[in-house]
Amino acid sequence: MTQLYAEAPVKTVSAGNGIEYAYREIGEGSGGSEGSGGSQGGVPLVLLMHFRGNLDFWDPALADALAQGRRVIAFDNTGVGGSSGTTPSTVAQMALDAIAFLDALELARADILGFSLGSFVAQEIALIRPSLVRRLVLASAAPQGAPGMHGWAKWVIDAVGEPEVVPSLVLDVFYTRSAESRSTGEKAMQRMFTRAEFDAPTSWQTRQAQYDAITAWGIPDIALLERVSAIQAPVFVANGDSDPMVLPRYSHLLAGLIPDAEIKIYPDAAHGFLFQHHEEFAGDVTEFLDRA
Repeated sequence: MTQLYAEAPVKTVSAGNGIEYAYREIGEGSGGSEGSGGSQGGVPLVLLMHFRGNLDFWDPALADALAQGRRVIAFDNTGVGGSSGTTPSTVAQMALDAIAFLDALELARADILGFSLGSFVAQEIALIRPSLVRRLVLASAAPQGAPGMHGWAKWVIDAVGEPEVVPSLVLDVFYTRSAESRSTGEKAMQRMFTRAEFDAPTSWQTRQAQYDAITAWGIPDIALLERVSAIQAPVFVANGDSDPMVLPRYSHLLAGLIPDAEIKIYPDAAHGFLFQHHEEFAGDVTEFLDRA
């Protein structure tokens, strides 16, 4: 059943770890058997969200474009938004929780698109359970232990980390100061929040735990950089050329560490490059996922 992301209902599933996960699914096969993986036996695409985001923070235009011909699943990880439990403070546990969600949907194989914090979790999933991941898309991504990545610049965490999030400050982080970038960012934000019923907002506990996990991920440790060389799935790394949260050089570093990884940097774009360039990015992801 094909359905627009903005109209897709929030579903729930109980996992073996005792967590009730909230999720939405659209695209071919989204109304069929959970274990089928999509229409005609296709592999679904699972989306992993950024810091403090819930189901509402995926741009519907991007989700709908990705769902042309495939099943797309977005979910709230443990303790996030509408999912039960307490948000863990390590990327490794977030990955285990994501695997529990995929197990609950009886997905033996999936393509994974991780954005920002979600890209860290996606790397861990590919390392913990290689057989689960067919192809991997890492947006605004960095490897664990990269020098100079310990926490965000003060102005960045002040913009996105306060109890009351100010949309104009979020735009400063997710989009550049150019008129075109800012305009596309405002339109994306409008698309995200047009539903009649919204997901549960993320809590302060989630904010604290997720930033702890992000900060720990960035503690300099050269030895940890070698871990991603064990990722077996084909990888596409992407970022904006002006991302202040995950600097483009870290995405270049990550792509260089993973055998045969591809990378693309999108122009005049910051952390929200995949929303700003949603048509181009969706096309690039689709081409990457559709390869034999």
